[in-house]
Amino acid sequence: MTLLLVPERSFCPLMMDPHDELPPPPPLPPNVVPIKAEDAAKESPPNKPTKPTRLPIARPGLGKKGQPIQLLANHFKVSVKSSDDFFHHYHVNLKYEDDQPVEGKGIGRKVIDKLQHTYRSELANKDFAYDGEKSLFTVGSLPQVTNEFTVILEDIGTGKSAANGSPSSPGGGDRKRVRRPYQTKTYKVELCFAAKIPMAAIAMAIRGQESENTLEALRVLDIILRQHSAKQGCLLVRQSSFHNNPASFVDLGGGVMGCRGFHSSFRGTQSGLSLNVDVSTTMIVKPGPVIDFLLANQKVDHPDRIDWPKAKRALKNLRIKAAPGNSEFKVVGLSDRKCNEQTFPWRQRNGNNGDTNIVEITVSDYFLRHKGIELRYSGNFPCIHAGRSKRPTYFPVELCTLVPLQRYTKALSTLQRSSLVEKSRQKPQERMSTLNDALKRSNYDSDPMLMACGISIAPKFTQIEGRVLQAPKLRVGNGEDMLPRNGRWNLANKKFLRTCSVTRWSVVNFSARCDVRGLVRDLKRLGAAKGIEIEEPYTVIEEIPSMRRARVSDRVDKMIAEIKSKLPGLPKFLLCLLPERKNCEVYGPWKRKCLADFGIVTQCLAPTRVNDNYLNNVLLKINAKLGGLNTLLQIEVSRTIPIVSEKPTIILGMDVSHGQPGQSDRPSIAAVVSSREWPLVSRYRATVHTQSPKLEMMSSLFKPDGTADNGLIRESLIDFYTTSEQRKPDNVIIFRDGVSESQFTQVINIELEQIIEACKFLDEKWEPKFTVIVAQKNHHTRFFQTGSPENVPPGTVVDKQVCHPKNFDFYMCAHAGMIGTSRPTHYHVLHDEIGFTADALQEFVHSLSYVYQRSTTAISIVAPISYAHLAAAQVGTFMKFEDMSDVSSSQGGHTSVGSVPVPELPRLHENVRSTMFFC
Repeated sequence: MTLLLVPERSFCPLMMDPHDELPPPPPLPPNVVPIKAEDAAKESPPNKPTKPTRLPIARPGLGKKGQPIQLLANHFKVSVKSSDDFFHHYHVNLKYEDDQPVEGKGIGRKVIDKLQHTYRSELANKDFAYDGEKSLFTVGSLPQVTNEFTVILEDIGTGKSAANGSPSSPGGGDRKRVRRPYQTKTYKVELCFAAKIPMAAIAMAIRGQESENTLEALRVLDIILRQHSAKQGCLLVRQSSFHNNPASFVDLGGGVMGCRGFHSSFRGTQSGLSLNVDVSTTMIVKPGPVIDFLLANQKVDHPDRIDWPKAKRALKNLRIKAAPGNSEFKVVGLSDRKCNEQTFPWRQRNGNNGDTNIVEITVSDYFLRHKGIELRYSGNFPCIHAGRSKRPTYFPVELCTLVPLQRYTKALSTLQRSSLVEKSRQKPQERMSTLNDALKRSNYDSDPMLMACGISIAPKFTQIEGRVLQAPKLRVGNGEDMLPRNGRWNLANKKFLRTCSVTRWSVVNFSARCDVRGLVRDLKRLGAAKGIEIEEPYTVIEEIPSMRRARVSDRVDKMIAEIKSKLPGLPKFLLCLLPERKNCEVYGPWKRKCLADFGIVTQCLAPTRVNDNYLNNVLLKINAKLGGLNTLLQIEVSRTIPIVSEKPTIILGMDVSHGQPGQSDRPSIAAVVSSREWPLVSRYRATVHTQSPKLEMMSSLFKPDGTADNGLIRESLIDFYTTSEQRKPDNVIIFRDGVSESQFTQVINIELEQIIEACKFLDEKWEPKFTVIVAQKNHHTRFFQTGSPENVPPGTVVDKQVCHPKNFDFYMCAHAGMIGTSRPTHYHVLHDEIGFTADALQEFVHSLSYVYQRSTTAISIVAPISYAHLAAAQVGTFMKFEDMSDVSSSQGGHTSVGSVPVPELPRLHENVRSTMFFC
């Protein structure tokens, strides 16, 4: 198809004259029947009346309860000079000489830097804020409306390959190219005007007057921060930057390192604009010889033991430097044959008359004859392939090194993850010192774009006032009340409030080394002290030694067969002993068999370090799973929780968990946990579904199918009704985890709407009131005590100075931070028809950190959300998603339009569906 170019007018997709005529549509391909507009209209659903868009609510006031405490926050005050100027947004269009678009990442910044340097006067000496991709911002406009430039870059990455004569396909050793001192590449750059953003929008953001302009203005400031770090050669990961400083690296094993860097972003707060600076950690590939990385990655001690197909996967897309020219390349794969067998066509000179002919030469011979390098050990290994598929470029492994600061994006092992957490912890004082140093080294005040915006940053932490809420009293057995101290309570010599009895049960042992009889004896003794009556187990079933190396499914099936043959009927409870504490392969299939197929409550434990304290924690879980209650809030028992105890109120905890990095095709798992037995707020049950990978919005809350609703909410509402004396909830309090601020309106307009529809589906006249609260842990605000090296005390709440200038939000540290620096939970109240005051809601949220039945400590986030995490994680182990392409079942899956069907989770057996199986 030929395009006609109009002279002296540049086309930009973001700029169209409204009076321009649109071009005619392209001709239809053969065998395609067009759809008429009226036919399409018939197929679309009838127009529903549009509902008003819900927006996050304004703060109803500040909380007053609690003991005042002086704190410091890692927010640095920013002063902004008022300006009538505008940010001008330009769309960046990068092309090669032949008008092909530039798609490779990383080249954009080099091209724009050279553009700015070469055309300084034509650009009126303007400074840029460039995001590295398609957007560029200036303060004030560029002189021309149409900005087209030609930029020539020298010595780009693989450009050196021919000059160094690296083994390449025909032409790789061309005489003319070898004579050139360097390779150059020409780029065409178009800067197309897209929009104007008033700089006054920054002041609007500070006042909480959010609009498209304010969000864009703050985005420009964040882009300036990223650009500032990019010019220092940092690795950028969203708003975090990582320097190539070995002092910031920690070895995690397997060729992977943790790299400490810094997050920085501008935030509008009650006290004005602030710069939030925090420590950040990412994973990088260990730089150095490729062979060293492969040995560490595969945990082998000799190159002969390397699994090369696995190595190919590990190396793909990593960047290397290849000797002797020290040029940088991206790894495409490995050669099909060994280095001393892999050939390529080499153009060589015949005598001095300038004639050349092409000969086939092996990679190892090439390096020996033409580079004088005799390969020491990699002649028998595949070569690194760093060219194109049609024009490969090969290098022996021993001549390649991995360049620094390359992100490692695959899933970490359990050991690597725990090592990363342990080695990146910092006590509060150490963290403060690190952040002070980072701000000084960043030297933001010298950045020309920040100076052009009239921005200067204060060098000190922001002083704020917090409050410490009193811990709620707890009711335990025998009618006793306890007051937790420092976020903890001790149940020694105390009985559980409501106890279960452990009857018709057995022990199964999957080859764990353990004195099973002694363990059962200790469990019975400690259970009796807590008020739990534990009968003698019917039997102990040991795994047959020959089954240890069998397939996991066979091991589980064999154990179930043993249970059926040795017991008079199915047990009510099974204690399962596993050989490993973390990631035991038996765990998921075993849980699935017990919970989905047979409806048996099961408790797994790995008896490596068993003592009384360990078994007391196990008893907390067993009691909760079998229907008991370890403790309750005293205000729960006396029915004096404001609002919640006055009218039937259901509490929902909602979370979506995604696959780990490197598992992008694994379905996401949505879990809804709901309270039951009102007026209690300590008893919960869970429903879990799968949905499309990486989809954060819940897609299965309401799923009408004729006269049925197969969504997650219906079961919760019916269960509340049947366990709360046939009363429908008048109030619905929703705690939602894991969504970013950009998704808040979706939560209250899409997810909340689905929940309302589910209620209406049950009873058209039923109109409960809703409160929606988002809980965020993935943020970068930290608090520090003034004049104390300790973490902030449990119960610390902050709703001043560093919170949103207008919306209803607060930070809470309900837990006692014993290691590292405490991370508060950031609660955003998006919607509140129930009408909580700031104090009532903050105290209620605080108390929900004390109802977690698995521990004797306050936890850092409300229990319903923590339970939703647990339910999603446990049910997620039921299936190995990587080999489930054809699986389907009776419940819990979702398919988005045009996507691959998502495998569904098995439905839990009715015997355990309403238990706290996830505890």
